[in-house]
Parts: sequence; C-alpha cells; structure tokens
Amino acid sequence: MDLGLKGKNALVTASSKGIGKACAEALASEGCNVMICSRTSENLIQVADELIRNYGTDVHWFKCDLRNPVDIEELIKETFRAFGSIDIVVNNCGGPPSNHILKITEEEWNNAYQEILMSVIRISNLVIESMKKNNFGRIINITSVTVKQPIQRLVLSNSLRNAVIGYAKTLSTEVAPFGITVNNVAPGYTLTKRVYDLAVEQAKITGKSHEEILRSYTQDIPMGRLGKPEEIGNLVAYLASEKASYITGQTIFIDGGYIKSI
Repeated sequence: MDLGLKGKNALVTASSKGIGKACAEALASEGCNVMICSRTSENLIQVADELIRNYGTDVHWFKCDLRNPVDIEELIKETFRAFGSIDIVVNNCGGPPSNHILKITEEEWNNAYQEILMSVIRISNLVIESMKKNNFGRIINITSVTVKQPIQRLVLSNSLRNAVIGYAKTLSTEVAPFGITVNNVAPGYTLTKRVYDLAVEQAKITGKSHEEILRSYTQDIPMGRLGKPEEIGNLVAYLASEKASYITGQTIFIDGGYIKSI
C-alpha cells in the first residue's frame, strides 16, 4: 500500500535508536524527508547515513536535549530551515529512571516532566501554526501501555505519559478543523535496550537472570513474544498518512494483547 507520504517532511525526536529510530526509518522508507535528533551526535550521524543510503531521502540530524526549551526552539528552527515546512511530528523520548516511588527525587520528577510532557507541548506549539496554513498536519506521541496499566517502579512513566494523553486529546479537538490529527501510540514490551536494561535491573532485585525476566514479560503477552520496534514504526507511518485522516484523539495500543481490559 502506498501511503502517499513521498515528499512529506517529518521530525522524529529521540530517534538515534530503538522505537524512535524505527519510526524515522518507516517514514523514510515511504519517501519522507526526516529530521532526527537525540542528546548525543555519534549515533545520529550513523543513523542519518544509513537512512540516506537505504532510502535516498533528505535526512538531517540535530543534537537536542528535550528537557531544554532552547534546544527545542533551535531544533524546530533547524527543521524549518532544512525542509521549509513540518508536516509530521513524532514525539518520542527515552524512558525515565525506574525506582521505588518514594525514592524518586524531585529533580528526577522535574527532568521527566520536562522531557515527557513539556517537550510535547513545546514542539506542538511551535509547529501547529505552520500546519494550519498547509491544512495538513500529523502529531503522533509515543507513550506506553503504562497509561492504561501502570507498571511497578515506573511511576514517572505511569504518571506523566497520562498527562500527554490528556493534552493530546484536548489539542486534537482544537486543531481538527485544520486537517491536523493528533494521536498517541502506546507500545507494550518491545525489544529495545530500554526493556533489556529494565530486565537487568529487575534481575538484580529478584535474584533471577535477566533472561528469566525477559521470558516472564512474554508470559503476560498472548502473542508470546516481545514487540519489534519496526512494528511500532509501521503503525506510526500509517497514522502519518492520508489513509488515517479520520483518526484523531486516539490512543492506539500495540502490545500483542498485553492489556486485558476493554
């Protein structure tokens, strides 16, 4: 299926690895020009070269700390300079620290608040007027199954990603008349370094091996396996397309059946 994305301009945050990289790759494979960013430049250069080599699209990279509003402003300016417009935004960020709820420091709360919630708000505020003028826009926020089913030791994610859901739902109703859709993608356990690191941490606490912990994750998933980053990327590419023009304000779970509630 041709998603009709050729020539569209996309910004994907936290896209040097994992789910963010998979989203950037899915969009590039459909012919999008892509701006990628992360806190370190080393991986970005490699990913940009890989996407250009494999898909022949225009790919730029920018070093950006999503907790820093000045960095975000520069990221958006650089994306407009590179492409002239921004049609698609994929708001992704790394997972915040995990810990017992009473051991999370105020600094960790503030950092997570800036990175998970305020980055989405700041980026959206900076791109919406341009999207309105073009009568087209896609804002897609990568959240987590924790918005529906909280996971122990992930209170920062459990709390702040729900704030993103509330913001996105409200925004979606205000921008819908301008051809702009706002949706959330909520992955379950996905085979990324983040999930591997969580398994290692849990292994230290429980005395089990990280392999056992990873296997235990799959026991709660009816499909019997972890998700693949590219599966999230494929969903994001669809939501970015004209094919999904009547879907807005939704949170779509991609978790192999992990969430059992209706």
